[in-house]
Amino acid sequence: MLYTTGMGELDAIKRMSELLAPTIDERTRRLVAAAGAASLGWGGASAVSRATGVSRRAIREGVKELSQPRQAPEGRIRREGGGRKKAVAKDPTLLSDLERLVEPDTRGDPESPLRWTCKSVRKLSGELNRMGHRTSHGLVAELLRELGYSLQANSKRREGADHPDRDAQFRHINDRVEAFQSSGDPVISVDTKKKELVGDFKNGGREWRPRGEPEVVRVHDFAIPGQGKVSPYGVYDVAKDAGWVSVGVDHDTAAFAVESIRRWWSSMGRPEYLGAKRLLITADGGGSNGNRLRLWKVELQKLADESGLAISVCHLPPGTSKWNKIEHRMFSFISQNWRGKPLVSHEVIVNLIAATTTRTGLSVRCELDTNSYTAGLRVSDATMAEIHIQPDEFHGEWNYTILPTARSN
Repeated sequence: MLYTTGMGELDAIKRMSELLAPTIDERTRRLVAAAGAASLGWGGASAVSRATGVSRRAIREGVKELSQPRQAPEGRIRREGGGRKKAVAKDPTLLSDLERLVEPDTRGDPESPLRWTCKSVRKLSGELNRMGHRTSHGLVAELLRELGYSLQANSKRREGADHPDRDAQFRHINDRVEAFQSSGDPVISVDTKKKELVGDFKNGGREWRPRGEPEVVRVHDFAIPGQGKVSPYGVYDVAKDAGWVSVGVDHDTAAFAVESIRRWWSSMGRPEYLGAKRLLITADGGGSNGNRLRLWKVELQKLADESGLAISVCHLPPGTSKWNKIEHRMFSFISQNWRGKPLVSHEVIVNLIAATTTRTGLSVRCELDTNSYTAGLRVSDATMAEIHIQPDEFHGEWNYTILPTARSN
């Protein structure tokens, strides 16, 4: 009977300790365990220790405190000097050696033992142990937090070369855009979206599906013969909040870029801007519409001659491609619209792009461009001399106008 009663009390003590654990400090937990041990009598300290996890030594100290109550110093739970000694107190060089291993500046230090490895807490612990310390990966993680370190991903903030006239170029572009828009002339932002694999490949993002039924896609991202990749080239009308995307199946060349602008002008631009005599294009400084690309200017001359438009171009300064209007006003919404959806065919890609809308009124038209475009074409000096180009006074390499042949004579 005494044995049964003792076990019932022990269960009650264990349950009480579990309930109080989240809300009490170390001293109170010690006293609760001691009170339980005292109520059980002989052998109570061992039984309560097994049930609650409080050490027998702590329980004995608690029994003494109960028999001789004393006020603990304000703000303290343990007596002065009580508790396990910190690893850094027993090993004075531990922190400095750890900091030397993770200090960012040591990435270029040939003496750093972890220069070319991922600095996981397990690898850091192993290296510290080889240096004569006694550590675990848990202790290393705790010490790193004390040193002010945390797990962090790369941060895209560095924009490349910071040209001294960067801000001045943006002001120039803004002035040109305002001038064209005030006279009712079209202003477009152009760029190529990143190439996409065609097929049942993983596409970033998530979409709602029945629980436990994810879309099954390929493990490896190897192009499927006969389907390959596509290059979506976009044209965004800044004033109308409307876009055009040509989905190219061949090389992303200047000829493809200008053909996309040509299709936008024929299908959307000319009907919206009847009688327009000029067009302003804002574009990145690289890629298929780069300011140094000769073929880009040759193809624009052909478009100017066909359309009768004086085509002005303003390139964004180096390292600022993400500031292009088309990036955050159209391409970002296309990416949101097809997130989590494998781009299994050309038809699916075209339909997903064309279905992109926003609450502010964005509309997008899309068309597959099955033309072939030869890569690596060279443009001679003689051909360049035939282009009717007028560089602006301010950075003529970034800002220029190509006149139709008929209007340049």
